[in-house]
Formats: sequence, structure tokens, C-alpha cells
Amino acid sequence: MCDTLVARPGATATGALLFAKNSDREANEAQYPLLVPAATHQPGAMLACTYISIPQVRRTHGVLLSRPFWMWGAEMGANEHGVVIGNEAVHAKIAPGSTPALIGMDLLRLGLERGASAEEAVDVITRLLGEFGQGGNCAHKGRFEYHNSFIIADAGGEAFVLETVGRDWAVERVAAKRSISNSYTIGSDFERLSDGAERLAQAHGLSPEGQVFDFAEVFANRKRSALASGHQRWCRTSALLGAKTGGIQATEMMGFLRDHGAQAARRSDWRPDGILGGAVSAHATYGPVRRFGQTTASWVAELGNGRSVHWLTATAAPDTGIFKPVFFGPGFEGAGLPDFGPAPGDVFDARTRWWRHERLHRAVLRNYPERLAAFAGERDRLEASFVARVEALLERGGSAAEAGALSAAIWREADAAEARWLEKVLRVPENPAFRPSAPMAAHWGSLARQARMR
Repeated sequence: MCDTLVARPGATATGALLFAKNSDREANEAQYPLLVPAATHQPGAMLACTYISIPQVRRTHGVLLSRPFWMWGAEMGANEHGVVIGNEAVHAKIAPGSTPALIGMDLLRLGLERGASAEEAVDVITRLLGEFGQGGNCAHKGRFEYHNSFIIADAGGEAFVLETVGRDWAVERVAAKRSISNSYTIGSDFERLSDGAERLAQAHGLSPEGQVFDFAEVFANRKRSALASGHQRWCRTSALLGAKTGGIQATEMMGFLRDHGAQAARRSDWRPDGILGGAVSAHATYGPVRRFGQTTASWVAELGNGRSVHWLTATAAPDTGIFKPVFFGPGFEGAGLPDFGPAPGDVFDARTRWWRHERLHRAVLRNYPERLAAFAGERDRLEASFVARVEALLERGGSAAEAGALSAAIWREADAAEARWLEKVLRVPENPAFRPSAPMAAHWGSLARQARMR
């Protein structure tokens, strides 16, 4: 379960394209930022993806990815040319493939490594779908197969929604603002449709010949999507984007990724327990669907008009974390990256940023309203200072070297702040009024034992 949003330059405050995604996966399924430099490959070389190998291309672009530790692909990312992509699981009336093929995260990374623009990345993904198909287990533990949808955008201001069913697909060009979640959203107003989409629908008795072809209406499994609250969350992110009358800012995209839905907005004592509802920032709990409902990484990108700034939490739970800048893309070639630290796995490792943050995140869940309040104000002020410092550098035309140094300093400050916040949180006693329900406490207790957390 994930949510991805985009706003094209005409809808933003700075004239840059804005992209945002929450990656929702299993709660112990750590992911981390990974830079893969541009490379030239030998003729005839093969590329090992998560489950299958495919022919490698002669040259691949440099990419910055948010990568679940166990797979080749990525949940979201950008390339050196300013292309960004985020994907979603979508559920169709036609079962997804269980035979190992390319998974959605592989397709995302391939689109970034091989596409120098959003339109090229769309072509890369659709061509690979036709040639190799999609399929295979996408879960860290257990089984979870699904079709995929994508938002694909670039620093030139273009943005597309691509939704797929097996090897078939539809593409919609984004007009101004758009979001996707775990549901099909492209109707009959697609810009392009795969050659086999209508034949596929007719073969399964889903679309009588001669009717106007509505991609979502024909293929969507609404009941399965409802279990993941996919349509509900799409309505929520669409409403958040639509409610903004002026130009959208990157900080507002960060706020959208921290949103817990309309009910939470009305209740100061809200806590993440029970059904997911319309929460964009998700916390896992008991049940076969909600086990995949933990936001494990968040990303906001500002691209174009002199900007190549990526705001990453590099941790789970953006409501308990902080966004930090990375300069990567056009105009900031050669900018140094912050120290991302060692790659995490699915066992607690205090050397890794992702797992260090889990101590804070999981402590907050024991008394969500009061423990979050212990540091949220300081977090918001610190994050605002990060934004102000980045804006100052952009306004004076700071160099790539200065940008890299600023990014590295901010990431160090954020790490130190999170250590302070954990101390603050642990001084706030657990409150029976806000204690997790027995099923949720049992679920997180089991997760802690699996991760060997003390």
C-alpha cells in the first residue's frame, strides 16, 4: 500500500515540478537510499533483476533510489536527468502473475536507468512489460503478487500516470495535479492504450465489443482495493491536492505524506490503531492486509527551474521522522551526497539510520498523542530551518560543492536531533488511555522479536 502525488510546474509555488511518495511495506522491511552511478556495459551483458535476467543496455543513467533491502528494484527514485518515478500495487479482476518475471520495483528502476525523460521512461517500462511481463512474489515474507501503476515525471515538467494489467497498460498525461494509490484511476480519457488491452478484457468477458473502453471500470477489483483502502486514500490525496488554491510548496507535499485522514485531523487524541481508513502516513497493525500497511520510507522531489532537491526521510513513519535534502540531478552534477550509512536488513542494527529511527517510532506508538507531542514542535521548527537554508542556497546560486556540504551537515544535525527526541519520548510515561489495543501490541511485539529488538 502506497501513495504517490505529483504537481506540474503551473500548479506549484516555485515553478518546479513536485513529486511525493510514501512507500508502504512490511514493518521490518527496511529500505535505504542507494546511489548507482551511470555506467557503460559490455555488448551482450545480462542484467540480474530480482527474479529474472534480461539483456543489459549499452549505457545506464545514474540513479538515486529508495530500495527495499532484499530486491534489485526500488520503491521510488530519480535519475541524473531529473526523471522521478513512484509505483503502487493495484488489484485487477484478472489475477496477477505468480511466475517470476519483472516486478513493479524492477520496472521502476529500469525506467530510471534507461529513460532520460518521463516519456522515454514510460516507453522503457511498457516495452519491457510487453517483452518480459510482470509477476512474482513482491512480499518480504509471505506471498503478495500484484499489478502496478506508476507516476512518471521529469524536470521538464511532464508527468504521466501508467496503469498496468499483466503485459497491458494505459497511459494518461497529467494536466496539473494528480495522485495514485492502490486502485485503478485511468478511465476512458487515456492518451495511449496497449494494443492488447481491449482484447484482454474481451477474452475475460469484462468489456463487450463496441462499448467505450474505460480502463479502470473494466479491470479494477474494487473489493480487493477497498481492503487496502486504496480508493479511499486516492480520494484523500486528490482532495489534499485539490484544496490548495495557490501554488503548492514542497513543505505541503511533506504534510500530505504525514496526513492521517479526515478523522485524525478532527481528533487530537487520534492514534494509529485498527483500520487504516484514509491515512496516507500508515502504521502497520494486525490483519492480513495491514501487515503491508507501514510507511517505510518517504520522498519529496523538487525538479526544474533551477532545482534538483530531493527530501528524504530515509526512515519509516514520516509523522515521527524528518525530511532531509539531497541535491541530485540537473544543475547539481557532482554534488556530494550525505553519509547514508550501512544498508539495513530485517534485523535490528543500531549502525543503520533506518533501525535507529525504529526505536523512536516504536516508542511513540506506545503512547502516540503524548509522545509525538514531546518532540513534534521541535521537529517542525528544525525541518523549517532546513528548508530555509536550502532556499537561501538556491536563491544565491550556490555551487554543487556548497550544496553537498549543506546536505551532509543537515543530515548530521537530523541524526543528532533524533537521538535527543528518543530520550524525550522515553521520559513520557505510557498512558493507559492511549495504549495500543491488545491485537496491535501483540503484532508489534511479534515484529520486535522477529527483528531481535530489545
